[in-house]
Amino acid sequence: MPKFAANLSMMFNELPFLERFEAAAAEGFTAVEFLFPYDYPAELLAEQLRSNGLQQVLFNTAPGNAEAGEWGLAAVPGREQDARADIDRALAYAIALNCPNVHVMAGVVPPGADWQRYRDTFIDNIRYAADRLAQHGIKVLIEALSPQVKPHYLFSSQHQAAELVEAIDRSNVFVQFDFFHAQLVDGNISGLMHSLAGRYAHIQIASVPDRHEPDDGELNYPWLFDQLDAIGYQGWIGCEYRPRGDTTVGLDWLRPYQ
Repeated sequence: MPKFAANLSMMFNELPFLERFEAAAAEGFTAVEFLFPYDYPAELLAEQLRSNGLQQVLFNTAPGNAEAGEWGLAAVPGREQDARADIDRALAYAIALNCPNVHVMAGVVPPGADWQRYRDTFIDNIRYAADRLAQHGIKVLIEALSPQVKPHYLFSSQHQAAELVEAIDRSNVFVQFDFFHAQLVDGNISGLMHSLAGRYAHIQIASVPDRHEPDDGELNYPWLFDQLDAIGYQGWIGCEYRPRGDTTVGLDWLRPYQ
């Protein structure tokens, strides 16, 4: 039986952020994820989790200057000190929130830049993150982002993500397998689920191509969930989608799994 985490950055946007924890719990979620925790003290977020009986299962390192086009710093040559400060900050939050996974954001490669240099920088910084987080039993996740969503991101394919995990060569580094991005870039989600089994530690879902509830579009999610059960996947499935309307009204797809 799959287990689902509400993504509080995208769901329950009818409410202020700190009220979304209670809303998620009221709808039967026992776990949450979100993009970034850094606008709030860790102690405040930890209290929201405790008071609502929720587990934090994922968040990202800081994006850098998103308004200037940054989307992570771990691959950016010359920004190693900033990237590692972001990793250390994320580790402090992960410890406070008892969060088992941190997604370290790579960043974008400007057109004409030396992609190999960015890749090498990313590998070095992920090794740093892995060694730091391993001391606390925390996994480092890396995620391929589709060009439609984040042009020029360091890597866009699940095959690239898996190759990077192999090159990084740390036992606590895994793929963050987002079915929405994967379908846009690679297709053959069921094939990827089987061929990459054991190399992904977190999954995210949304309809394709609209990124709404997982009950419409190109992917047959009930069938895919059965396949994950057959594979023996034990991780969480993050609901990283934009509700078509009211979040609660759109949760009918979830009820058979609760």
